[in-house]
Amino acid sequence: MIKAVTAALAGVAFAALLAAGAHAQDKPTMGIVVKIGGIPWFNAMEMGIKERGEKLGVDATMVGPTSADPALQVRAIEDLIAKGVDVIGVVPNDEAALEPVLEKARAAGIKVVAHEGPGLKNVDWDFELASVKGFGETHAELLAQKMGGKGEYAVYVGSLTVPLHNAWADAAIAYLKEKYPEMTLVGERYGVAESVDDSRKTTLDLLAAHPNMTGILAFGSQGPIGAGRAFEERRLIGKVHVLGPFSPGQGLKLVKEGAITGGFMWNPAEAGRVFVSMGKMLVDGTEIKDGTEIEGLGVVKPDVEGRDIITDNLIPINAETVQGLADLGL
Repeated sequence: MIKAVTAALAGVAFAALLAAGAHAQDKPTMGIVVKIGGIPWFNAMEMGIKERGEKLGVDATMVGPTSADPALQVRAIEDLIAKGVDVIGVVPNDEAALEPVLEKARAAGIKVVAHEGPGLKNVDWDFELASVKGFGETHAELLAQKMGGKGEYAVYVGSLTVPLHNAWADAAIAYLKEKYPEMTLVGERYGVAESVDDSRKTTLDLLAAHPNMTGILAFGSQGPIGAGRAFEERRLIGKVHVLGPFSPGQGLKLVKEGAITGGFMWNPAEAGRVFVSMGKMLVDGTEIKDGTEIEGLGVVKPDVEGRDIITDNLIPINAETVQGLADLGL
């Protein structure tokens, strides 16, 4: 009798173990490759990814390359394909460089979600928390107000191969050319805004070459930080204005000192949550169409042909808001 009970209990335990294993195997897997690891913007995104993954039962991880090199993103995506994940997410450094490997991922049956990649073709969906026109023009108008509608300014982007940053720059420059003809662009644009050191050095070089420059518009989260430090060093606070998206926690001191004038952002933690939400929807076979509600994006009106979902969820960063945003971990 004892042996029978023991055997029965063993059988129950084994069945439970098998069920647990099956449940673990059923858990969707998702790898999200961002531009670069270890900077505050993507640290916040990783927090959102983990939070939403736990909530939805998705095994979601972020992969952050050691530099903003498209080849490193390709390698990371190749690794995720080899692992056989269900969903790959990506924030591209170079859309064209990623198309072949994303095509390979989709051919393997992997769903692909992008963010900051509205020109990508080999995706199931790309989502944006800011429209190109809205983001570029909103920054441009603020810069014009701070500069009094005249004077020399420079524009930074993450790199010359990041399509979205360059599209924002195009929108901003066109807006200023039309609305504020007395504002003059210095040079072309500089691909330094994913590096504090590079943006700082470029700012110092520009200040030496163009002593009358009074504005910098930096698209790339490290650009305002580096430029702000350069202004701080040269004691030009209040005389030269730097604007752009950046991590409030990283730029808190510089904003309070006036070395960074301000800018606009979306919540990178929210973008991380949206990545996981959309990945889960794709794995579940949920149709995304006009009127679909996606947490973090709201009720969407997707461009089905272009596979883009574009919303405007801009948050102002300035002396009044920066502390509260930093306190949220952004």
